[in-house]
Amino acid sequence: MVRIVLPTQEIAEKLCGIERKAFAGREYPWTIADYVDFGGPPNRALITDDEISHGLVAVQFAADEAEIINLCVVPEMRRNGLARELLMAAEICAAELGAATLFLEVAADNMAARALYEAADYTEVGRRKDYYLRPDGNRMDALVLRKKLPWEKRA
Repeated sequence: MVRIVLPTQEIAEKLCGIERKAFAGREYPWTIADYVDFGGPPNRALITDDEISHGLVAVQFAADEAEIINLCVVPEMRRNGLARELLMAAEICAAELGAATLFLEVAADNMAARALYEAADYTEVGRRKDYYLRPDGNRMDALVLRKKLPWEKRA
């Protein structure tokens, strides 16, 4: 099960723990302050597992568009459907807040994430050359993906 959380200091600390496990070695991880400042509805949503320990997705909204700006699952919980559940929750949340389209970006070499997004009907609409800086100094392209949301905003 997943849920939307408001980023209090305590929750932000837990979210940072998830991200650090999920992206070990990442050059620029989010900080506790980043999560606290991220805020909540109606412009942003943080969705996580019930224990706030296995995965998270951060979504922001503007007009009739939404963007996933962070989605991660800790290594020991991968390949069990949590990323798919978080992604679906982000899509539903975005649609309920009036978004008709959801965007995200993914590293071109992140084949597991690309397979997840492809299975969820995201399509490539752009590429940001050399966007990600790797710890070894190399760079990787970011693929910009889009999905038209099939749900309508709830009344």
